[in-house]
Amino acid sequence: MDSTALLLARIQFAFTISVHIIFPVMTISLASFLAILEACWLRTGQTVYRDLYHYWIKIFSVNFGMGVVSGLVMAYEFGTNWSFFSNFAGSITGPLLAYEVMTAFFLEAGFLGVMLFGWNRVGPALHMFSTVMVALGTLVSATWILASNSWMQTPAGYAIVDGRVVPTDWLAVIFNPSFPYRLAHMGVGAFIATALIVAATGAWHLLRGHNSLHVRKMFAMALGMLLLIAPLQALLGDMHGLNTLKYQPAKIAAIEGHWENGPAAEGVPMTLFGLPNMQTETTDYAVRIPHLGSLILTHSWDGQFAGLKSIPRADRPNSAVLFWSFRIMVGLGLLMIALAVLAAIAHWRGRLYSARWLQRFALWMGPAGLVAILAGWYTTEIGRQPWVVYGLLRTADAASPHGVLELSISLILFVLVYILVFTAGVLYMLRLMRADPAPAGAHLPADGGPGTSRQAMRPLSAAIDNDHTPGKGA
Repeated sequence: MDSTALLLARIQFAFTISVHIIFPVMTISLASFLAILEACWLRTGQTVYRDLYHYWIKIFSVNFGMGVVSGLVMAYEFGTNWSFFSNFAGSITGPLLAYEVMTAFFLEAGFLGVMLFGWNRVGPALHMFSTVMVALGTLVSATWILASNSWMQTPAGYAIVDGRVVPTDWLAVIFNPSFPYRLAHMGVGAFIATALIVAATGAWHLLRGHNSLHVRKMFAMALGMLLLIAPLQALLGDMHGLNTLKYQPAKIAAIEGHWENGPAAEGVPMTLFGLPNMQTETTDYAVRIPHLGSLILTHSWDGQFAGLKSIPRADRPNSAVLFWSFRIMVGLGLLMIALAVLAAIAHWRGRLYSARWLQRFALWMGPAGLVAILAGWYTTEIGRQPWVVYGLLRTADAASPHGVLELSISLILFVLVYILVFTAGVLYMLRLMRADPAPAGAHLPADGGPGTSRQAMRPLSAAIDNDHTPGKGA
């Protein structure tokens, strides 16, 4: 395949998955957030939780639909642009994706209707159960997807028969060496991303004088969640890095801009800033801290690991890209921890809802979680290159033999359609977030809610969010 055509095929898949990944990330965490809100409402009877549930379920619904639409395209791309990959590894990746459909997607789809439209038609227990099942379905979906992708990073439990991969141990395939770390890191990253979006929404309203109980509640809940899981993500990232060093040392060397080891006593420095040069095999303008690379990656003062010069040129990932994508992710992670700590201090001083500098910080950090996930995803996927299945199948050997013209036309069409469709969807979600989460006027009648209005209703009646006391209804 022509190198330009191969690059276009890679760009096309990278573009479609970059757009798609944003929506499942929000779906996973918003579904769990909705389950928490409904559980809090049923337990306490405080209508603020009910109102926030109805506020965020609208955003969840739009996001869920866009995630489904954007995900369909990638399934077709496996067959159209990466047919040799499907032929080589389809006996493993195919069943894993099928398991995702049979378990997670059916679970989500089966209960999604009750969750979205059953508020006035089923009892509170069944509605709560439906919300939990949708949340569980999103987590199961992520599990299967990451099992498949992690196997491509660290393949295990297979044999190669007649030039194709054949599974020999499904437990080893699913629980491959990088799977637990990638699942935990990605899952916590999803919750962080949505916590930042919820906090930014609350900050936006607070900055505009919307100091209602609803705004304060979601602002405090989001920042409280961030305080719990942002430091945890740093720990998970360290564990993931150690695992990557063991199984994909070239990726770590490229991330660090590390070309060769010096004397054993010097250890490996941490390069804070630099411009890795793949041609000269150096990191120009490097700013380094002695021994810190050894301390972080080997947990010893003078530990060493392989540099890029010890790896054949044909097997090296692009350090110039990985060096900065990784630092964007880590830099944003540090800002997230700083936001959480500053919010905790402001809460302790009784200024959480009055400190406008904190609210501006939270507002600007709104998209940071999604940007960090994209940067981390680029680090993971570009760091696997030049392999599509690490050590087994090169990316150049996995692509379908298309020409530059058809790939150029399809890429342009994808970009135009995606910009049109998903920009409209994102703008609509932002419009929903700008709406006041507190219901206008007095609270709605206390005799409505799940299970209390099962008779046939006018179509516009679905727009009414009736209140009910926990425990009422069938």
